[in-house]
Amino acid sequence: MANGAGTRRIKLWDLPLRLVHWSLAVLLAALWWTWKSGRTELHEQLGYITLGVLLFRLYWGLFGSETARFSNFVKGPRHIAAYLRGEPTASTGHNPLGALSVLALLGLMVVEVGFGLFTQDVDGIEAGPLATYVSYETADWARGWHSLLFDVILAAVAMHVLAILFYLVVKRDNLVGPMVTGRKTFEREVKTPRMGSMGNAVVGVVASAAIAWLVSKGFKPS
Repeated sequence: MANGAGTRRIKLWDLPLRLVHWSLAVLLAALWWTWKSGRTELHEQLGYITLGVLLFRLYWGLFGSETARFSNFVKGPRHIAAYLRGEPTASTGHNPLGALSVLALLGLMVVEVGFGLFTQDVDGIEAGPLATYVSYETADWARGWHSLLFDVILAAVAMHVLAILFYLVVKRDNLVGPMVTGRKTFEREVKTPRMGSMGNAVVGVVASAAIAWLVSKGFKPS
């Protein structure tokens, strides 16, 4: 949709992607709170929900909307170097640096959830659903990394927020608004990205929820 001379407002982010984005933000805060307050059972339940959300994001990154697909925004060193030199990017979604941030945060959270599934406390009372598949030493190792990696994720989130503020204040580019409304105005002619279907999203949600539930049972549904 044209808004004026040289400007174009398009739908950039679909609803499933935006829900994933803000769900992970809320879940991360809730996971931190339950961890610090010792609410282990609730922490575990939130971890399973996070697993489901991450699984859906991976699914949507392969089969979802154009701007959600990893193949659309993950670029190599040449594109990143060109962006850093100030050359315009053809992408309407994540820029090359933003793509690195997305991959880093998703990767860290996937590994963090993975460690949590194998974690066991020092008394052996509380344990992740997959802890029975590994030795006590391995489960204890996973517990240590599960705790350490959470701090790394918090640091990565802080850098992510600082980058958003930099783009807002210095580059006058509001990245938060489009992630709320789904739409963004460009000062140039851009191609409207193809959006994924809601039917496809439902398939992803059901599959992700089923896998997360099966994992939460230790692959032993009863």
